[in-house]
Amino acid sequence: MSVSFHSDVALPKSFQAFRIHADAENYTAGIEHISIGDLNAGEVLIKTAYSSVNYKDALAGTGAGKILRTSPLVGGIDIAGHVIQSEDTRFKVGDAVLVTGCGLSETRDGGYSEFQRLPAEWVVPLPSGLSLREAMAIGTAGFTVALSLWRMLANGQLPSAGPIVVTGATGGVGTLAIDIFSRAGFAVHAISGKTAQFEFLKSLGAQAVVDRHSLNFGSRPLESAQWAGALDNVGGAMLGDLCRVIKPWGSIASCGMAGGQEVHTTVMPFIIRGVSILGINSANTPMPIRAELWRRLASDWKPAHLDKIVQSEVTLQGLPEVFARLIDGGALGRVVVNVAEK
Repeated sequence: MSVSFHSDVALPKSFQAFRIHADAENYTAGIEHISIGDLNAGEVLIKTAYSSVNYKDALAGTGAGKILRTSPLVGGIDIAGHVIQSEDTRFKVGDAVLVTGCGLSETRDGGYSEFQRLPAEWVVPLPSGLSLREAMAIGTAGFTVALSLWRMLANGQLPSAGPIVVTGATGGVGTLAIDIFSRAGFAVHAISGKTAQFEFLKSLGAQAVVDRHSLNFGSRPLESAQWAGALDNVGGAMLGDLCRVIKPWGSIASCGMAGGQEVHTTVMPFIIRGVSILGINSANTPMPIRAELWRRLASDWKPAHLDKIVQSEVTLQGLPEVFARLIDGGALGRVVVNVAEK
């Protein structure tokens, strides 16, 4: 049986949201004033404190990628804030909570809104050890890294096997991967084309940084093994190349496709070396796993360099500029969105 909790927070007649409209002819996005009645149905109403910017948010917010499945939608695949109304006994007024993925800004309204209403089964209580801002500094990017690490460990990847290589190392996923995998005891190497950021990547824990422009993976189905495993958020040719240089029984966590959707490889890495490609679907992770990974992110896997990784904090008004920078390949670390600040 559900119980409704009512808060002392006065609900405004309208509030700000970064809303996206998409149809066959036009694509527009920007700040609008909407009401509680404009939000999707759900058992938990949240007053948003923070959100974040992920590459998927930039694709949705600019129309560079076909992310929205319905229109209009509020953007933002991450949200953290406080419960102000609940029809579910698991949550009460004042609870600090977070939601990542779960179809936000894809099939239903997302986190770029001063208020949001969501299904209770998607809501994660903020674990002890994280503030709301830290949770969004981690966000979907960090959760993706944690899921990658969790799956690699389950598949037998051990720190003693050798270094893990991280591609796209200067972005949100990449910088958090360097930090989190290092925290978990792995030696981490980074691949990046941004030579000016090599020292920054080393300061996050990378033991070696490789210039993407100087890489030569060779052309044979199997080349000399260079790394024990990989976290790849580039995809395309990079993922195919990595398959040929991973040590026997190593795992590659595939979690992105900024470099392309198609992968060209042979079966040789899989049947000769036992290499595994692990698909990382952070958006639809089952709740028991989701809750456990957030517990780890608040404790032994909590990034040690969040202050360095968060490169800026913006309001809703600053989103278009951040989106453009990410689409142009200028991602560096993470951007936190202070939704409550005007």
